[in-house]
Amino acid sequence: MSQTKNFNLPDLGEGLPDATIVEWFVKEGDVIKLDEPLVSMETAKAVVEVPSPFSGTVLKLSGAAGDIITTGAVLASFALDPNLPQRADGQDTGHSHGHAAPAAAAAPPPLPTAAAPVAAEEAKPAAAERDDAGTVVGAMQSSNAVHAEQALAVGGVKAVPAVRATARKLGVDLSRVRATGADGAVTMADVKQAAADGSAKIGAAPAAVAAPAAAAPAPAQVAAPVQSDARTPLSAAGKPMRTQPPGVVAKGQPEPLKGVRRNMARVMADAHSKVVPTTLNDDADIHAWLPGNDVTARLVRSIVVAAQKVPAMNAWFDGEALTRTLHAQVDIGIAVDTDDGLFVPALRNADMLDARGIREGVNRLREQVEARSIAASELSGYTISLSNFGMFAGRYATPVVVPPCVAIVGAGRARHQMTPVMGGVEAHKVIPLSVTFDHRAATGGEAARFLRAMMDDLALAS
Repeated sequence: MSQTKNFNLPDLGEGLPDATIVEWFVKEGDVIKLDEPLVSMETAKAVVEVPSPFSGTVLKLSGAAGDIITTGAVLASFALDPNLPQRADGQDTGHSHGHAAPAAAAAPPPLPTAAAPVAAEEAKPAAAERDDAGTVVGAMQSSNAVHAEQALAVGGVKAVPAVRATARKLGVDLSRVRATGADGAVTMADVKQAAADGSAKIGAAPAAVAAPAAAAPAPAQVAAPVQSDARTPLSAAGKPMRTQPPGVVAKGQPEPLKGVRRNMARVMADAHSKVVPTTLNDDADIHAWLPGNDVTARLVRSIVVAAQKVPAMNAWFDGEALTRTLHAQVDIGIAVDTDDGLFVPALRNADMLDARGIREGVNRLREQVEARSIAASELSGYTISLSNFGMFAGRYATPVVVPPCVAIVGAGRARHQMTPVMGGVEAHKVIPLSVTFDHRAATGGEAARFLRAMMDDLALAS
């Protein structure tokens, strides 16, 4: 009689308590070999391909696509095949498996460096100018090697797990998408194009079948008007209705938060309970700027200058041990907004970069995010953060400080205001600034001097 073993969901990140099933690569009754792709899981930081820890027959899959699985809970059960290669218990590298699932899997305590927001599941190609949004994918340790994300042929369609996850969210049938990637793989751009033109909607009739059947379109055209929930730009009162933004589906029913948004809820609640926040606001006069100044680059440079003058703001604080860590380098977390939640990739060693280096660094992060190839290490460990929410709207804010960081800078929407000058007034362009800091670790004077240093640097012509 073959031996039966359970595979418990391993920790796919830095102490992440759960993960969401994106897609199974096998079904119950299938035979799978050691380290072959088993399932694609979405965490707060990545869409990760989980390999099989055993060789044998799949007896049971615990959950369907979209279900949330707690770290340590049973993910799948196997009947081991003695004729196929198996990994010895002494060679186990992190996968949790055994003869029975644990009675209760306690979520591991969050690590200080893991409490930071993370960077995006889906990039916004049509976002405002220089919108640094995107997604992230990590790699997981299996056997003695790290398996990076690869394009897998499932159901005759080759695509990486991240692309499959995006297709599922956008309602795109991958089998009907025109693939332009290497070796016939469907890319993220292919999925987004199909979603935009509606050429591969799930459940829609294939184009090849619809064309020769002359009578096929008629029933659809007749059936559409009788649907009671058909979309219309007018309300019952005949007034224009507000439409939903792309990617947002309003169902009117409670639904569990997943992935990045789920982690964001935890992180923000944790920050709210631990930090003693205080916010200072002021306007930076940029009237002297020469043409061609990069707003993001100038904001980053001003933070570097201010951090070097007031090191107390470029620091980590441990509220339990009451210790403070001042950093010589300035690693800036760039907040990124997406439909799925908040992401914060880190721009490393910003104090060593010039304007061109800053722009290249931000663009690199964006490209890696869009390609879902950014490393998980790029999503934590920053020493201070920046939220450039003004690219959308808003003047001042009270951005949230996420431990262990001491401060965060918010930049509002630039505007013109009348400024007194010698002999009268002039219209000057200004950028509203908001600096929130943890008052347990920094004084009001330190925060004010930090803000003053930012304003002075931003006032320079270049």
